[in-house]
Amino acid sequence: MPCRKHLCVGAAGCGRCGRPIKFIGCALALLSTVILACVPPDMAPVHRVPAETPAGLTPASAFFRSPEQTAFSISPDGTCVAWLAPWKGRLNLHVKTVFPDDRNSISTIGTVDADQHGREGQPITAMLKWDIHDYVWANDEEIVFLADVGGDGNYRLFLIPRTGGVIRDITPFPGVNVEIIDVMPQRPAEMLIGMNQRDPNLMDVYRVTLSTGQMLKIADNPGNIVQWAADHDGNLRAAVQTDGLRTVLLYRDLETEAFRPVLFGGGDTRIRLHGFTFDNRYLLLVSAVDRDKATLLKFDPKTGKEAQELYRHPEVDVLAPLVCRYQRRIEGAIYVTDRIHYAFFDDRRKSLQAALDRHFPGLQAAIADRSRNGRRCLVWVTGDRHPGAYYVFDAADDRLEKLADLRPWLNPERLAEMTHVAFTARDGRRIPGYITWPPEKARRKLPVVVMPHGDPWERVVWGFHPEVQFLASRGYAVFQPNFRGSSGYGRGFERAGYREWGIGVMQNDITDGVAWLVSEGIADPARIAIYGVSYGGYAAMAGLAFTPSLYAVGVSHAGPVNLFSLIGSIPSYRKIELENVYTKVGDPRKEFQRLISASPYFHVDRIRAPLLIAQGAIDPRVKKTEIDEFVRRLRRRGRHVPYMVKANEAHVFEAQSNRLDFYRALEAFLARYLGGRSSTSNAVLDPLG
Repeated sequence: MPCRKHLCVGAAGCGRCGRPIKFIGCALALLSTVILACVPPDMAPVHRVPAETPAGLTPASAFFRSPEQTAFSISPDGTCVAWLAPWKGRLNLHVKTVFPDDRNSISTIGTVDADQHGREGQPITAMLKWDIHDYVWANDEEIVFLADVGGDGNYRLFLIPRTGGVIRDITPFPGVNVEIIDVMPQRPAEMLIGMNQRDPNLMDVYRVTLSTGQMLKIADNPGNIVQWAADHDGNLRAAVQTDGLRTVLLYRDLETEAFRPVLFGGGDTRIRLHGFTFDNRYLLLVSAVDRDKATLLKFDPKTGKEAQELYRHPEVDVLAPLVCRYQRRIEGAIYVTDRIHYAFFDDRRKSLQAALDRHFPGLQAAIADRSRNGRRCLVWVTGDRHPGAYYVFDAADDRLEKLADLRPWLNPERLAEMTHVAFTARDGRRIPGYITWPPEKARRKLPVVVMPHGDPWERVVWGFHPEVQFLASRGYAVFQPNFRGSSGYGRGFERAGYREWGIGVMQNDITDGVAWLVSEGIADPARIAIYGVSYGGYAAMAGLAFTPSLYAVGVSHAGPVNLFSLIGSIPSYRKIELENVYTKVGDPRKEFQRLISASPYFHVDRIRAPLLIAQGAIDPRVKKTEIDEFVRRLRRRGRHVPYMVKANEAHVFEAQSNRLDFYRALEAFLARYLGGRSSTSNAVLDPLG
């Protein structure tokens, strides 16, 4: 299902921000002022062909317009769904009943008289100044939500009946931030929250009684706890602690006791805590301790040893368990090869998924939420050519009720197919990846956009990707390799990318993938672009600098050019994070020459192709002043370097208007040099230099 903030498809976490799916809030980006670098360059295009006509093109705005309805959740009793949607310019909470007696109509619940623009259901909140950041069903009758009512970045916790009415402020503490940790089916009158009342930098854990607002602190955060877990009686008994280099699993028998370490893992030896088994005896972990592939297992905290291995896959990491909290069952495991797959331990869960697969053949139908009795499920449906939809499924009657299409303005018939591929790198290693094919084009001699993923330690997953679909709609095949360093394929595959930026196997895998595209006749060797965001932007510039004959053009959005500056952007007092970067990127104290060799900033003389650069003026990782100088040096050498800078943007553009400006420049730039289609005139590039 999608992360509520970024709406990316993932089974356990958001592909863009990495945060867990549950309890992620929505935020509306602020508009920022455009600053355009206008130094005229000496034009030296590498390869130019005329662009096709824009007739029939889907506008860029259609791909990047935010869904109007997000963050659906079903009530524990299965009678209602809630979601977030704009009302009078702010994200508000909406509720409606599902499967009413009259199957031809949908009942609504709400107390706010509002113009709903054709949407079913009404808002039960009427926030006019603040967005609702996140929410969760506290019990059958009440919903708790977070909102920044002070405008200072601190969220407060509120309680509202599902029918609307009086909103109660549970945490009326100015300047104090709150996060939701857990709601407890076995204790519906209470919940666990994190709050920084003791120390602004630390979120301690409190048990809150919802009816009275009474709070009891049950754990102090020593400063590096990244996860807490309560047992199935609601007692906080486990946590995960990390300093960036080492991960420690903590445990205690009783809440009155101190936590003690029971399992240790290295920086790349992940320990993911998924709560307790339903007898409260064991911890449910996805762990790569003492193994290459992350495995689902039961861990005995009393002995400090594994009690039972539940599932492992021979090729990839286990992503997460399938758990039915209400029915108290561990039902299976989630893993990703070409797509998201499930290994089932429970025949009932297997039959339920089979029913959904029959309803949605060829798509990914994932259960996002379930009612207490297991009869009704909130289902998230998506695919490479399906932008995503929510349904409620009644398993007893085999009935579906559609709640929302997230992007109904996109026609699936005009979207592009994404296929899994694999190629052999120069050292014989098989490297997985994906190609998205431009619709209605023969799959031979295509213009190709190579897209390295932005977080070097993540991976690409099959599904709907607006940016990829936008490029495919312009006539480009989009190639996304999961080069070494990518996660999900085991520790060895990820570790193989350590200290391999730019001139090592990470970049070589991308280069070898392009060579494979050419040898297979898929790519036109004269029309290959490389484009990426963050690390992907770095890889794009490294591709132009270190394999200059391979690419006709490059595009970097928030890509670092100088690895010394990237490493130096981490303050010295954050020693643990710095040591982690030394391990994965390089240590300037020991690897000075290698970092020089891997930084495009020091090799502008080797870059020959046109390069579009987008940069946030207040990016804390990639300094604008350094990108300014990089652009000037390229232009002095006669390179065409359109340069887009946005004020009030940090690392990667967030404001909708700024993102659209970038994508319009991107399509015009690629059309100019690769000959794809564009709905934007080349004139959009003129102010950029």
